[in-house]
Amino acid sequence: MQANNQRLTTGISELHERASAIALLLLDVDGILTDGRLYFSNSGEEMKTFHTLDGQGIRFALDAGIGVGIITGRESTLVTQRCKDLGINIIYQGVSDKSRVLDQICAEHNLSTEAIAYAGDDAPDVPVLERVGLAASVPAGHRCALEAAHMITAAQGGSGAVREIIDFILASQGKLTY
Repeated sequence: MQANNQRLTTGISELHERASAIALLLLDVDGILTDGRLYFSNSGEEMKTFHTLDGQGIRFALDAGIGVGIITGRESTLVTQRCKDLGINIIYQGVSDKSRVLDQICAEHNLSTEAIAYAGDDAPDVPVLERVGLAASVPAGHRCALEAAHMITAAQGGSGAVREIIDFILASQGKLTY
């Protein structure tokens, strides 16, 4: 990823420094791993779409030793299944206080907030975005999330934004092999 492909709210050298320290990437789901829209069948069944670029990026991150987890306000069996398919085992759904969950994850994994990256797109994400080492959002994110982010991806949520973040982290750590 090149700096001119994304909007930066932090200088590029500081952004690389932040990314070089990341051991765990935490993600919101709706608006980050998906396009943020909610789809329901006529029977009321929820449907979501996930981009294969993001899934492959998650596998690359895990293979490179960078953990990946989910903190989302909604509960969904689709998210549980997608996480299982990708090998994500840090999964928090139905969360109203994401900052409290961040504290729990830090304690459970013996990590400082500086070693964590988080991608979120709305007000419930801001308390986490303001605390982590690398905060990312997407162009369609709410203004409050964009203001709290260190980087804003060029890709929209659900369209490769997570892959963009992962590629940046891997490149900053000298682990990008493709």
